[in-house]
Amino acid sequence: MIGNINNKIIKTNNFNETMLVTNPEVIAFNHQLESTFVNSMSEQLKKNNAIDASLYTKYNVKRGLRYSNGAGVVVGLTKIGDVQGYKLNESNEKVAVAGKLFYRGIDVEDIVISCRKDNRFGYEETSYLLLFGELPNEKQLEDYKKLIGAKRELPLGFTRDMILTAPSKNVMNKLARSVLALYSYDENPDDISIRNVLRQSMNLIGYFPSLVAYGYQAKQSFYDSQSLHIHYPDPELSTAENLLRMMRPTSEYTDLEAKLLDISMILHAEHGGGNNSSFTTHLVSSSGTDTYSAVAAAVGSLKGPKHGGANTEVLQMVANIKENVKDITNYKEVEKYLIKILKGEANDGSGLIYGLGHAVYTISDPRATLLKKMAKALAVDKNLMDDFMLYDFIEQRAPSLFMEIKGVKNLMPANVDLYSGFVYSALNIPIDISTPIFAVARLPGWCAHRIEELVAGGKIMRPAYKCVQPHKKYIPMSDRK
Repeated sequence: MIGNINNKIIKTNNFNETMLVTNPEVIAFNHQLESTFVNSMSEQLKKNNAIDASLYTKYNVKRGLRYSNGAGVVVGLTKIGDVQGYKLNESNEKVAVAGKLFYRGIDVEDIVISCRKDNRFGYEETSYLLLFGELPNEKQLEDYKKLIGAKRELPLGFTRDMILTAPSKNVMNKLARSVLALYSYDENPDDISIRNVLRQSMNLIGYFPSLVAYGYQAKQSFYDSQSLHIHYPDPELSTAENLLRMMRPTSEYTDLEAKLLDISMILHAEHGGGNNSSFTTHLVSSSGTDTYSAVAAAVGSLKGPKHGGANTEVLQMVANIKENVKDITNYKEVEKYLIKILKGEANDGSGLIYGLGHAVYTISDPRATLLKKMAKALAVDKNLMDDFMLYDFIEQRAPSLFMEIKGVKNLMPANVDLYSGFVYSALNIPIDISTPIFAVARLPGWCAHRIEELVAGGKIMRPAYKCVQPHKKYIPMSDRK
């Protein structure tokens, strides 16, 4: 291999050796070339990819797959989850209603109330319901929990070879890569028969807590110079208990902490086929690809700040408020700072108060309502009522401020991200791992949607895009300027 830098010739007879050379001149030259090229082309990219917004109206294109009234475009049918946040009247206008969420036709509120009444963990029962379409009896649930428990520990050598030797700054990125790597540990990875996909789904549901916990530990050790703590999972414990056990250096947790995390995971397990990551699962699965590719794609979707990453933004926003408001119980001062946030003068400059509003829910998000009740109990237990009341004040006052400052007319109810942000903070769950825990919770929903697509879909999804680029002639190289 030969490189010419300022007339200096670098030769080597060994290709692998060349690839590993860290010649300062080579590195500096490549960085300068990359920076110059990217800077010069970025504005051209913006220009060549911009599309006049009026063309969407002209060609009746539903931006974001939503109609002008905010209702979603129906692109499929599902029996898994139902999100109800509004009704359409005779004029096809949205009418606000209290939010409801159903899993396989069952109100999620009933699931949560039952678990709280019996003081038991319910996430495993919920994942069974989503996967199989009906509630398990005691024996079915016990068998299912044993099967999932047997898959808590990752394949031999996986933690060392695939996680610890290649850590990532972002745990969601590491999770997606780990899911793809599991393809190589599966003796029958490409078989998309329902029997095989169910086997793979149950394996992944068992593996995910370890993938997240170990990905986080690797990140902490490699990038943050923290001690490395690798705790083996306990097959007898629930998903929530295993997450806390493997995430924390001491493996210690209280029953209240685990039960609240369990409730949070129940509420995050499914949200209809139209949410971005579940739709991604349907879309990718329709191509006939393997389970690991479909789930990794869903993880990539959830990583986005407009989707699963929103809970991270709540945590960062509240941390910013606490840094800049000396007394968070002085609500006049909190209100002044919220106004600054809305004006784009504080926090991240976006002009948004995170944790409010939703694409479907208009009056209330049932997940936020249910989680708030449990969050208050945790606040009392951990002496965090001042923090809890800060979140409560944001919920009560910020929607009015949106109307006053920004002229927003729509209701802005608290969404699940607001109180899940408080729960994660109270549980000392680091920001780095909040969205990955969301992924652990949502996995059964993704698997259920994948199976549904394979059973009922039958056709590859191929929606139409209208090309608005005028045709032009090819120009020979010698004639280009």
